[in-house]
This record gives sequence, C-alpha cells and structure tokens, in this order.
Amino acid sequence: MFLELDPELEVIGEASNGEEAVTMARELRPDVVLMDLVMPVMDGISATGAIRTELPDVEVIALTSVLEDVSVSGAVRAGAIGYLLKNTEAEQLARAMKAAAAGQVQMAPEAAARLMSEMRAAESPEDLTERETEVLKLMARGRANKQIATSLFIGEKTVKAHVSRILAKLGVQSRTQAALHAVRTDLVSIEELSEESW
Repeated sequence: MFLELDPELEVIGEASNGEEAVTMARELRPDVVLMDLVMPVMDGISATGAIRTELPDVEVIALTSVLEDVSVSGAVRAGAIGYLLKNTEAEQLARAMKAAAAGQVQMAPEAAARLMSEMRAAESPEDLTERETEVLKLMARGRANKQIATSLFIGEKTVKAHVSRILAKLGVQSRTQAALHAVRTDLVSIEELSEESW
C-alpha cells in the first residue's frame, strides 16, 4: 500500500509464499523483489537464492521482523542486495527500493553490525589496486555505478569491470559482501555503510 503511493514505484505482483515469488519473478521480471524471509512452502532465503541465480538482474531486498544472525548472513549469501527490518519507515523503504534498482547496497545499521562477525571473505584476499579501493569505498557507501563513475571521472563500463574484479579478488559473491569487507578492514566505518540511503 505504501509503495503504491509513490509515483516512481509500480507494484507488479504479490506472492504469498517463496515458491510463488520465484515463479512470479520469472514471469514478471521486476527490477526489485521485496522478500519476506519467513514464508510457507519455500522460505525467503531459498527463494532469494533461486531468483538471484536464475535472474541476476533482479535485485532482492530481504525484509524481516526478527534480526537473527543466521537469517541476515543467509540472505546476504543468497544474494540479497539489502536487509531491512519490518519497522523501517515507509519513506525509507521506498528509497531503499529505488536505490536497490540502481544497484546500491541497502543495509539496516543493526543488520550490518550483526554481519560483521558472521561474514568472512577470502582469508588472504588479493591486494586491490588503488583505483579498486576507491571504487570499493564508494560502493560500500551505497553509491550506484553511475555515481561512482561520475565521482571518479571514469566510464560506467569501467566501474562495472572494477566491481567484478573486486568481488573476484575478495572471494565474495555480492556488492553487499564486498561492502561489509570494506567495513571490516576499516576502509569505511559502519556508520558510512549505505549512507546514501539512510
């Protein structure tokens, strides 16, 4: 209901369980799926994994009322670009949906704190170049590729190439995991994580 009030957002489908969410995502190809983690038939983490594997262009934001380490890390490992709590304000949720569509990491600060101890990147990741480090910092601060390109005076395709190399070097699967690595290694503070959206 809240999302439909925003003229920039269009709700194209609602699913009552995880399996239905995967089927509908296949048919409707949404930009962003807002995924409840606790659902019948197929849970939200499994559904997120299925959607992200089959439809890598569809971003998923995990939504939950309970902040549990297992569900936070499970959702991020499954490929969710963000993790929000159900008490998130309506305006914040709408902003998060738009930002996720632009490829920006969305993480409730409480969830980010939980993830710091849980997520482990490669034990000894390859060293990032100076440029890759700059890209990672901006990515962790919630910037989309276009914004990173503008900030660093490089092309968007170049940013995409840098992001792919960063993920490979760190041994992680998603921008969210890379952002958490940036916090853990003190490249950015936890307060700066996804600052664009908060």
